[in-house]
Amino acid sequence: MSSYYSVYVSYIFHMVALSLIFLLGTIGNGLVIWFAAFRMKKTVNSIWLLSLAVADFTFSLFLPLTITYLALNYRWPFGTFMCHLNHLVLFINLSASVLQLTVISIDRCIATVFPVWCQNHRTVRLTVKVVVAVWILSLIFSIPYSIDTNSAGLTSLLICYIPGSGASFVYKGQVIVRFIGFFLIPFLIILSCYTVIFWRIHRNRIATSTKPFKVIAAVISSFFICWFPYHLFSIWMLVAPNDFELLVKLHVGTVISTCLAYANSCVNPVLYVFMGRDFKETFWRSIQSTLEKAFSEEVNQVKTNRNVGDYTSSATCAISQL
Repeated sequence: MSSYYSVYVSYIFHMVALSLIFLLGTIGNGLVIWFAAFRMKKTVNSIWLLSLAVADFTFSLFLPLTITYLALNYRWPFGTFMCHLNHLVLFINLSASVLQLTVISIDRCIATVFPVWCQNHRTVRLTVKVVVAVWILSLIFSIPYSIDTNSAGLTSLLICYIPGSGASFVYKGQVIVRFIGFFLIPFLIILSCYTVIFWRIHRNRIATSTKPFKVIAAVISSFFICWFPYHLFSIWMLVAPNDFELLVKLHVGTVISTCLAYANSCVNPVLYVFMGRDFKETFWRSIQSTLEKAFSEEVNQVKTNRNVGDYTSSATCAISQL
């Protein structure tokens, strides 16, 4: 009974967590897209952040399809094409997000170690080319996860899932490649880049506060916490013996680790944008100007109403004196 209860609780947790990730991911990344695209000057950093936000926003935007799939007890009502498209979009944006986090780390490391070279060669045009390359690579890596999606008809609904619920040879290869290509290598690169940045800042005493070091620790920790459990349980499911109690625990762990990986799309706007000085200044300046504009319009409206009221009261007094 406890096993079935654990599965039921994880089922409810999965839907609630994905709903929260959808709300936070669309709102947070939507704000980033708005300010990076329309309120900020086009720079290398704004291009990185805009592309990262687009990946996280698109990923979050498709989550209601998965939430509906869960709410209907793992029945897919949107048709076979949307089943394939949903998996393709999810994996494209997950891989694009990881690759862009890696590229951003490399860029920041180069900018810290070779500032003179960056002034001459670190251009917006080069950044756009790298971003396009990242998206093309993400598409190439994600195609196998959508082509093999299995959809079995069941009345008007479809069962839509990633192949490998049985540990096939192809699925095992996908899990291993995903772990190496989208966690191990990116994590080692990110860790190395920020270690170099930390050493450079500490050696040259560039920082006047502890904030850069906190940001570095937060970036590395969030990437590891969000993605390591996801890959750990994916590999564990491949080698786990056919024991019911163990499989139930692995299922619960897989649900939690998947939600952690998906939550990375909500963490990115905070770490890479709202901690940035340029974006924060632009954000609060825009909010302040909006509030000032709204307040000035309200004041003008009050003045207009007051003038009309004075005119009306004067007319009333004049009429009463007749």
